[in-house]
Amino acid sequence: METENKIISANKLTKKFGDFKAVNEITFDVKKGEIFGFLGANGAGKSTAMKMLTGLLSPTSGEATVAGFDVFTQQEEIKKNIGYMSQKFSLYDDLTLLENIHFFGGIYGLSKDELKERSSDMIQRLGLSDVSHKLLKEVPLGWKQKIAFSVATLHHPKVVFLDEPTGGVDPITRRQFWELIYEASDSGTTVFVTTHYMDEAEYCNRISMMVEGRIAGYGSPKELKKEFNAKNMDEVFVKIARGDNYTIK
Repeated sequence: METENKIISANKLTKKFGDFKAVNEITFDVKKGEIFGFLGANGAGKSTAMKMLTGLLSPTSGEATVAGFDVFTQQEEIKKNIGYMSQKFSLYDDLTLLENIHFFGGIYGLSKDELKERSSDMIQRLGLSDVSHKLLKEVPLGWKQKIAFSVATLHHPKVVFLDEPTGGVDPITRRQFWELIYEASDSGTTVFVTTHYMDEAEYCNRISMMVEGRIAGYGSPKELKKEFNAKNMDEVFVKIARGDNYTIK
């Protein structure tokens, strides 16, 4: 059973590679339907943490559950209940949009009827009827991004993990992409997102900021700006990276 109102829960979650602790006893939770930002510089440990939470990497110690399933013993169940999108989008350029939808829908285990209904709804909702039979490589980057997100949520997962999803696109397209995130959150899907854009951190309900494998800042954007006496999230990030008010969680 899922802990009340918590879709992700981690307690002293740790991953070691030899003597090196890539993730060092991190403790946090993510609420159902929340947009949760997971931030940190390259090498801070956020990618390793995400791999553990998505069932791709076994932890060394600690505890964690995702969608009610244990990251140590129920990794396959976790994979069935989540969606995932990376900066590379994970779609196939040599397939059409419709072929991509059918391919990933089949992987997610959707029935023919479910796939027909959801693919039709997705194409109509995104206004993609005119390009549904085009090869994906012929579709603009911004559209690929929206398509990848929609495919990642095609099976109505409890949680969708987004790994630097808006890298390389213009600010207007980034904002449009976040509108899709809001829609998913409003429908009850929990969104766990990593980003290096501090303005995007403002869009999250709560944030965890990692430094050297540990959580150095944790709370809502408003709470973090107050804690670090900062005007914006850029300033919070600078102060955390510098070690000001360093509060390891």
